[in-house]
Amino acid sequence: MTALRDILAAQIAAQGPLTIAQYMTACLLHPEHGYYTTRDPFGTAGDFTTAPEISQMYGELIGLALAQTWLDQGAPAVFTLAELGPGRGTLMADILRATARVPGFHAGARLHLVEASPTLRARQAESLRGASPIWHDSVDDLPNDAPIFAVASEFFDALPVRQFLRDGGLWRERVVGLRGGELAFGMTDALPDPRLTVRLDDTRDGDLIETCAPAKPIAAALGSRIATHGGLALIADYGGWRSLGDTFQAVRRHQSTDPLQDPGQADLTAHVDFEALAEAAPCAHTPLTPQGVFLERLGITERARALAARLDGDALDSHVNAHRRLTHPDEMGTVFKMLGFFPHGAPLPPGFAHGA
Repeated sequence: MTALRDILAAQIAAQGPLTIAQYMTACLLHPEHGYYTTRDPFGTAGDFTTAPEISQMYGELIGLALAQTWLDQGAPAVFTLAELGPGRGTLMADILRATARVPGFHAGARLHLVEASPTLRARQAESLRGASPIWHDSVDDLPNDAPIFAVASEFFDALPVRQFLRDGGLWRERVVGLRGGELAFGMTDALPDPRLTVRLDDTRDGDLIETCAPAKPIAAALGSRIATHGGLALIADYGGWRSLGDTFQAVRRHQSTDPLQDPGQADLTAHVDFEALAEAAPCAHTPLTPQGVFLERLGITERARALAARLDGDALDSHVNAHRRLTHPDEMGTVFKMLGFFPHGAPLPPGFAHGA
């Protein structure tokens, strides 16, 4: 039982059930009891571990991919270097370290971070001391007067989704209500929804799909800046090409848990619909590429071998396990995907290949 649970139960009793999106937003971002507003959730002492926290190799290769794209696009003298949802600042710190010897890259970079959590902003300030980052609440607040080289690693999965169950030619929405005084899932009455008409062609009766309203304008904002001024946005997350099935989940202390149990105490996410992101961006996009394939193309195995030569014992075992976790198909290598936004007519960014 949590304070946020009592708040939500009272709201539902007074106003009716919440959409999954409303529930996710409250659980993650409530100003007093929200998951992200009250804690640092990362690492072994937290609830989950992201790719940048697993190994420095991830951020190093992302940084070099950004720098190579910057060079391929003429090494613009001034550009925005941005991260959406920077966590503890680990990924950006690794990016900056890896690109420190790229002539002109740091001199031209203006660092901008999109972060809603005051707790995480404080951690980012520690990790990036000396880099002079500028924080924003929204992607819309990022500069729109220069090329942008951006990364969003496990950012889109935390955006709130709505869930719809197909019922013939109509749709029922999955909601959070009350049953016997406890939070419980339910379904609305079946209604037509013009926004979902296109999904009648590729779904069957009883199929569940997810939509993420905030994701499209964010992708559009990044894509618009890239189409106008140049640059690259690298999106790394778990998901696939077009939503199908229930992927709403909760993680607490590195274990799956009931999303309705102890609201505000667990991380809530859903798989990313990369097709929706690509369609929203008014620029070119890369093929959707498994993370393991992407990192191998960037040379992670060679980098891993170079680092391993200096290690032994437990440190070596940990390093080998980190490489496996990032790249192996049974770990993050397949379920996590990479998608890039880049200007029409520009070279394909490193790590991607036409047709794959």
